[in-house]
Amino acid sequence: MTFSNSTVLVTGATGNLGRVVANAFAEVGANLVVVGRSRDSLERALGAANERRLFAPIDLLDQTQVSVAVKQAIERFKRIDVLCNIAGGFRMGEPVHETPDATWNFLFDINVRTLLNTVRAVVPHMIERGGGKIINVGAYAALKGAAQMGTYTAAKSAVIRLTESMAAELREKNINVNCVLPTIIDTPENRAAMPNAKSSRWVAPEDLANAILFLASSEARAIHGAALPVTALS
Repeated sequence: MTFSNSTVLVTGATGNLGRVVANAFAEVGANLVVVGRSRDSLERALGAANERRLFAPIDLLDQTQVSVAVKQAIERFKRIDVLCNIAGGFRMGEPVHETPDATWNFLFDINVRTLLNTVRAVVPHMIERGGGKIINVGAYAALKGAAQMGTYTAAKSAVIRLTESMAAELREKNINVNCVLPTIIDTPENRAAMPNAKSSRWVAPEDLANAILFLASSEARAIHGAALPVTALS
């Protein structure tokens, strides 16, 4: 797969998965627009900005900031071909009837509203250009409710349903919208939180990035509205 002369916007680029996804696209020739909360965090994760890497240190919950960043990206690279909504978060603990509003707001903001703000800014440009690819990150756990995970699974279920709805709305515009559904991702934070778990069965960020690159490629042009499981090794 090659993405030469393509521009890819990656949210959550300072996280473990976002960093791997951004680097994977860079290795196959893409121009990058990488989104994080601060320039310092972006530099620590990805190195210095350069002619093929534009930093967008913004708050994804602020629609104005997102729209300005997308406008700057288009001015710089003239196009956005791929949007990867990697930003997200996890929290569990309380049963549904005891979950405070703060947890509901946090999980829906970081998993759903960030996605909504980016597609509001990017999709009109993709329609005008005649196509594009959008890949969202759901969760395999969202396929079924689980104890102490109701809020998280509800938020990630919303990502799946929004992916399907957008795919139905945009496929005639030559825009593919799909999502990946990982199980536990092998990150330092997850290893620290679950030291006795069999981390060898978790999903490597590189494997998840490969699935995202496939969905962003021309080879996936006939795939619309898929929720692709990316699960642990047996």
